[in-house]
Amino acid sequence: MKTVLVTGSAGFIGYFLCTRLLEDGFRVIGLDAMTDYYDVRLKERRQQMLLQHEHFRAVNDRVETADLLMSLFSAEKPDFVIHLAAQAGVRYSIEAPRSYLESNICGTFELLEAARAFPPEHMLLASTSSAYGANTEMPYTETDKADHQMSFYAATKKATENMAHSYAHLYGLPVTMFRFFTVYGPWGRPDMALFKFTKAILEGRPIDVYNYGDMRRDFTYVEDLVEGIRLLMDAVPVRPADDEDVPEGDSLSPVAPWRVVNIGNSTSVQLTDYIEAIEAATGRKAERNLMPMQAGDVPATWANADLLQSLTGYRPRTPVREGVARFVEWYRDYYRS
Repeated sequence: MKTVLVTGSAGFIGYFLCTRLLEDGFRVIGLDAMTDYYDVRLKERRQQMLLQHEHFRAVNDRVETADLLMSLFSAEKPDFVIHLAAQAGVRYSIEAPRSYLESNICGTFELLEAARAFPPEHMLLASTSSAYGANTEMPYTETDKADHQMSFYAATKKATENMAHSYAHLYGLPVTMFRFFTVYGPWGRPDMALFKFTKAILEGRPIDVYNYGDMRRDFTYVEDLVEGIRLLMDAVPVRPADDEDVPEGDSLSPVAPWRVVNIGNSTSVQLTDYIEAIEAATGRKAERNLMPMQAGDVPATWANADLLQSLTGYRPRTPVREGVARFVEWYRDYYRS
């Protein structure tokens, strides 16, 4: 039985990923700080469900805690590492940038140092579509230059890509960075639009619609994302030989066993269409409070998922209306609304 260390295991994506790994016969060590960035009761409930599985072990602490990850790696010798733990949220990074520095930068440094001492077979680290920043050419492709991040959150995630590349080059650590695109679904985060819109609509309150509704997102259903991560575990990057060219369209580094992969639905959906999907699922109309663009945000995202399909034979496909309906069903059941 192989062991996977998952950081951010009680988070939205972490819960679904750990569940999938346990179902597939892995032993899972879940590390989570259980911070109060949003309702801790959601995280506690996710973790309680994971703890019902005999092959899940929970560790509640921060990834940036000095020597914590070194001790975990020494004791557990994980075969795979999937690093999801991070301070998330574009808007909150304007209010509390230090938390992003500590969790995203320092936490990833602690992880890389532990992996240097106890190398796993493959490390997969979460990045974000926000790394594409000011890019306007769409769909976003992994080989595009991405140098102009629009928020401190995005800047810290792009920094972790660069940090991981240096460790991959210096120490031969196989690393896949995956950039995900507006993930949604049951057990989702309360700070995300789907949760906030659903809650407000069901309570008869107006919703804040930024950039006057002229926004597009590549909404990716959480189980599609998890499927992509699971398949990428087996797509271990290998540094090309000195006389070997990197295939066209592959983000594989020419000097390291490192690549970055988009995991997105390959469809850019208008925000107004997303709201209409919520209205259809709830059976209620939304009162829309149209507002200007928020600082640090981007008007559109759209993933090219060709590399993911080339590496794994898979690309996300869940239609937005189907995924939104599943979320609303969960929300009504969980909150009895």
